[in-house]
Amino acid sequence: MLTTVPKRRLLAKMIPALWKRHGREDLSMAGLLLANLPREDLGEDPWMAFIHLLQRREALMVVLEVAEEITRAGHPAPSDEWLMAAAEQSQHWHQYCVLFLSLRKDSIGACDNLVRTAPSGGEMYERIRSRILQAEDSLRAEASDSHDGTTSPS
Repeated sequence: MLTTVPKRRLLAKMIPALWKRHGREDLSMAGLLLANLPREDLGEDPWMAFIHLLQRREALMVVLEVAEEITRAGHPAPSDEWLMAAAEQSQHWHQYCVLFLSLRKDSIGACDNLVRTAPSGGEMYERIRSRILQAEDSLRAEASDSHDGTTSPS
């Protein structure tokens, strides 16, 4: 549907208005548009456009839903450098960056400290952060075992 709309730039301009209305369906539609409109129509990378929408504290599920939609549309999670710079902007952005890292399929790399030093949050947020750290610790243990020639018990 989006690829055949003649005025996709107009759709892109609707995203901030949808987000400002802040209804559940409005947020979902804004996320779908962010994820699926070409970068040229958005005027910037979808992750940058998304983080600009996050001007206040947003519900965890809304942030995750939109971030997952952006990832499903084929946009890779932001780089370590981007995440570390964004996390320095505020406590909320720091927490958002942890949520974005939760979408990575591989190691969180240089962002380990970003996750460990993130401000505490609600129960769901803390479960996500704990899962990220446990997965990273497991990856490190596996890497350590493969370097010393031992194997982990299955």
